[in-house]
Amino acid sequence: MAELVAVEGDITTQNVDAIVNAANSSLLGGGGVDGAIHRAAGPELLAECRKLGGCATGDAKATPGFRLNAKWIFHAVGPVWGGGGGGGGDRVEDALLAGCYRRCLELAQKHQVKSIAFPAISTGVYHFPPARAAEIAVKTVLEHVQGTGVELVCFVCFNREALAIYENLLSESPCDV
Repeated sequence: MAELVAVEGDITTQNVDAIVNAANSSLLGGGGVDGAIHRAAGPELLAECRKLGGCATGDAKATPGFRLNAKWIFHAVGPVWGGGGGGGGDRVEDALLAGCYRRCLELAQKHQVKSIAFPAISTGVYHFPPARAAEIAVKTVLEHVQGTGVELVCFVCFNREALAIYENLLSESPCDV
């Protein structure tokens, strides 16, 4: 059974087996969560990411955590929000975002991770609407966490507004699955 929780804080300081990096497709660092993780993990992370050859949107790749508390970093490349202008574009963006969470849970199972911390993927400079992104995150995790061996899923929120969104969703959903 996995417990799902939301906390406000810094993902780089979480005491979990794996943290998820909201990465860009190069995996070579950037701003926001990505930059913070690269700074906290140290230069070894950049050297390791150079070996991975980038990552497709909706996918994720694993590296060691280096100087972080977490043993693993799962680098997930979320979609850039295009405005959900209909014509299926919003469904494509939703599916790509869900793919990030699903793929991270697959990596968690592969690397025998018991606890994992997710940021709000794509909601920063990629402009995915926070409430929509949170719904996709919680729904996808609930649908795919069983059988992975993951016991704790932590949604790490950068601010109170994001925390309130996740707390509301988790209060409506079974938080032990």
